[in-house]
Amino acid sequence: MNLPKLAINNFQFTLVMVLLLTLMGLTSFFTMPRSEDPQVTSPGSNVVVIFPGANPEDIEELVLDPIEAALNELEDIKRINAVAEDGLMVLSIEFEAGSDADDKYSDVLQKVSGVRDDLPDAVLSVDINQFNVSDVSIIQLALVSNDAEYRLMEKTAERMKKELERVKGVNKVKTWAFPEQEIRVSLNWQKMAQMQIPLGLVVQAIQSTGSNIPGGAIDVGSRKFTIQTSGSYEAISDIQNTVIMARDGKVVYLRDIATVARDYEDLNYIARYNSKRAVYVTVSQQDGTNIYDVMDALKLKIDQFQDRIPAGIQMETVFDQSISVSSRVNGFFKNLLQGVFLVGLVVLLAMSLRAALIVMLVIPMSIMIGLGFVDLSGFGLQQMSIAGLVIALGLLVDNAIVVTENVSRFLGMGLKRKEAAVRGTSQIGWAVVSSTATTVLAFLPIIMMQDVSGDFIRSMPVTVVFTLLASLLLSLTLTAFLSSRFLRQNGKQKNGQNGFQRFVDTVYRGRLQEALDRPRRTLLVAFSIFLGSLMLFPIVGVSFFPKAEKNQFIINIDTPKGSSLAKTNAVTEYVENILENHPEVKSFAANIGRGNPRIYYNIIPKNQQNTHAQLFVELKSKDLDIFNVVVRELREDFRMFPGAKIEVKVFQQGPPVEAPIAIKLLGEDLDELKRISRDVEAMISETEGTINIDNPAALSKTDLHVDINRPKAGMMGLPLLEIDRTVRASISGLPVSNYRDNDGSDYNIVVRLPFDENHLGERKPAMSDFSNIYFAAHNGAQVPLQQVADIRFKSSPMTVSHFNQERNVTITADVDTDYSVNNATNIITEKLEAYDWPAGYRYYVAGEKESQDESFSGMAKAVLIALIAIFGVLVLQFRSFRQPLIVFAAIPLALIGSVLALLITGYSFSFTAFVGITSLVGIVVNNSIILVDYTNQLRESGKDMLEALQEACATRFKPIILTTATTVGGLLPLTLGGGSMWAPMGWSIIGGLIVSTLLTLIVVPVLYKIFTRKDAVAAT
Repeated sequence: MNLPKLAINNFQFTLVMVLLLTLMGLTSFFTMPRSEDPQVTSPGSNVVVIFPGANPEDIEELVLDPIEAALNELEDIKRINAVAEDGLMVLSIEFEAGSDADDKYSDVLQKVSGVRDDLPDAVLSVDINQFNVSDVSIIQLALVSNDAEYRLMEKTAERMKKELERVKGVNKVKTWAFPEQEIRVSLNWQKMAQMQIPLGLVVQAIQSTGSNIPGGAIDVGSRKFTIQTSGSYEAISDIQNTVIMARDGKVVYLRDIATVARDYEDLNYIARYNSKRAVYVTVSQQDGTNIYDVMDALKLKIDQFQDRIPAGIQMETVFDQSISVSSRVNGFFKNLLQGVFLVGLVVLLAMSLRAALIVMLVIPMSIMIGLGFVDLSGFGLQQMSIAGLVIALGLLVDNAIVVTENVSRFLGMGLKRKEAAVRGTSQIGWAVVSSTATTVLAFLPIIMMQDVSGDFIRSMPVTVVFTLLASLLLSLTLTAFLSSRFLRQNGKQKNGQNGFQRFVDTVYRGRLQEALDRPRRTLLVAFSIFLGSLMLFPIVGVSFFPKAEKNQFIINIDTPKGSSLAKTNAVTEYVENILENHPEVKSFAANIGRGNPRIYYNIIPKNQQNTHAQLFVELKSKDLDIFNVVVRELREDFRMFPGAKIEVKVFQQGPPVEAPIAIKLLGEDLDELKRISRDVEAMISETEGTINIDNPAALSKTDLHVDINRPKAGMMGLPLLEIDRTVRASISGLPVSNYRDNDGSDYNIVVRLPFDENHLGERKPAMSDFSNIYFAAHNGAQVPLQQVADIRFKSSPMTVSHFNQERNVTITADVDTDYSVNNATNIITEKLEAYDWPAGYRYYVAGEKESQDESFSGMAKAVLIALIAIFGVLVLQFRSFRQPLIVFAAIPLALIGSVLALLITGYSFSFTAFVGITSLVGIVVNNSIILVDYTNQLRESGKDMLEALQEACATRFKPIILTTATTVGGLLPLTLGGGSMWAPMGWSIIGGLIVSTLLTLIVVPVLYKIFTRKDAVAAT
């Protein structure tokens, strides 16, 4: 290899290039975007259709089926989930990973637009939104007041919104939880019936008078004049003076049959912060921006705005993601610095001071250069990329250690420093390249994983690969040059170095000789240990991603379908009272009528529902033991609450999943699905550890059905459309036009009945209001609604759900902290297999199990690809098939250590543990490569096999042990302090590496002796 010689001879160029690359990385370190977690989302879209007044079955037939059929023509569909509820359809279409998200969004737009004209005319809106991770709020503010009017709170929130939108790096600012104002047109149906004025005439008059149609322009001589027509409404009095009709020489104005006034829409979303009425303001950041820069600018604006907040309104910070990001990033950098210290300590104890300093210089340079290329690849600093730095930390010094050790060996043989550096680095050069290549190849397939888990974790292997390649380049150039200048020719050996040599001479050589003398016994013992470790695998267990280990959680409240917002609010007040009196609770934000604005990347809040409320809770302490105690206490408090389901849900790491346990029941008949769902719900509830079980089909919903007597309506000349529209306008209100005031604010003009105040002081429709609805018959008679229709209660399905175009009911559940999701799911699956399924009905396991199977399948492919690629590199190096297989013996030896380490520490085989094992495939073969390569070199020099093995193992013992110790030292802080996310990965690598190293130093020489022909020497 000529690279070391070129680097030393042209050291000026070497130093300049290394400096430039390091400066590039240093610049990237300060400018890279920072976040808590990787910002990933799968390609897909949501289609939301609002169809007022329609029941779920009508929406399924008239809206859901045609949209599904159109979308099903698209390619690369992974899954389609859809739910039809009263007046609402939400469809989610997800495409295979790797699909172009923007192209797929355009395809969805095209397909839905193609069927838009075929949907019922009464469909109010069709919205299509692309999946977007940037919707996650980085800060949530609350404007709090129990006394201020909503109008004042709304104006204050809107002013703040305009201020914050001007901050650089802000993507979107939203205001929440105040009722929209509207222009209420309260119709007097009795008067309208007396005057024979149908609703359609009123709607037409308001729409035509309120429209603004440009009149064009006209040339008059040399001047051009714009023609202004009547224009839109300029004041509420204009709306009152709208001409409805003229009869018998008299004009009927809107004010003659209705009251027109500014009012609030029906309250459908209530927010409180620490039990006080609130409105929220949330901010999301643009992709690729640094959260610290954006947040600093935001906080400056917020501080400036404080002085302009009206008296009686306080501003509180509900959520600040930068605090969490700072804690996570600083924690990882702390682990990184601790790892640097441990690696440096190992190197200093085992090597001379000068050699140790040369090796340690590689650490910051490799990290900075690696970060530069990570930045160029489009990744930022978050837990995955920083964990990649920690993993690479222990590996990146391996090459420098091997190089400096070999150069020191040549210096000990009496060579000049420059010659020793060139020969020492060149001799070990291809072995170093091969060992780095095998490690890189182990991580490359993880980079190529195409599912959401692959997207989530991709920045970690990218960081490892770039950092290791940087360390390889530095080892063969800068380390070689520094060794030629600063290593002493006959430096004194440290006590640690003498200790190494004594151990090799007195202990290791003897054990190695015994193994070589009895090769079959040695292999039998190793194979038995391997089989024993495989038998322990079921005991260790399998999991996916762990809890997020935050001091925050959410509480979901669901009241029975058909419950009013007031009922849901009452349950929420009970929960708030519990939280307010809990000593560990710092703050809580309540949302009644919908979910809390999105503040965590894999939690998607529910849209508007009267039966749903969600509270975001933050504890004072960040201690996980205290957190778990509080969660258990609250679950026990809420477990038996009558008339509502209250669940405490902790944040989960990893890509979003529907629920830890999700069982989809597929079939056609809703009643049969409902019956089966109750049986399956019982199976899940009987499974130990399951909590927060949700069966959407458990209860029926009761609706008020307006049963129109069609023959009677026809005889009276009352069109069904007129009756339906009048009922909707009376009870729910019908937006018919818009009004813009002098401030430029737009308001809907809504026609409806005037409502009396109820016992709660609210103006809401009541059963008695049906008697106030009248129509004008063709003969001029007043016809009350109850004369042509009966109002009766009727049960109906709460929701109709589809999964890949089939009707389904999805039963979901969480699993308590002390239980395994995988074990619980397997028990439930066994029960489902034994269930007597009717013909045409089946189940599908979704949730965490589905994601786990997809991710582990991708990981298995990654391991297979890595093995094949590594084997190819080894065949190229050794020009043999036998010797790569000898090197591969280190892999099953590593599995022994991984299983034992996880069993002893109590962790299961999580996704990150499998990432660790995949990493081991490339890491553990390095020691074998060094042994086999040097043995081949010694045999080429004329030594026989046994002598070459003894000398190679004794010579390479120290660098092998040192590289293992530095890798373990680099990983130890992350393993001990990285929480349940990274501990399984750290222990799997540490355990596998230690056991593999110890056994490799014995087993690989034995295999070399058995499977290498005595007369054959592999070319190197």
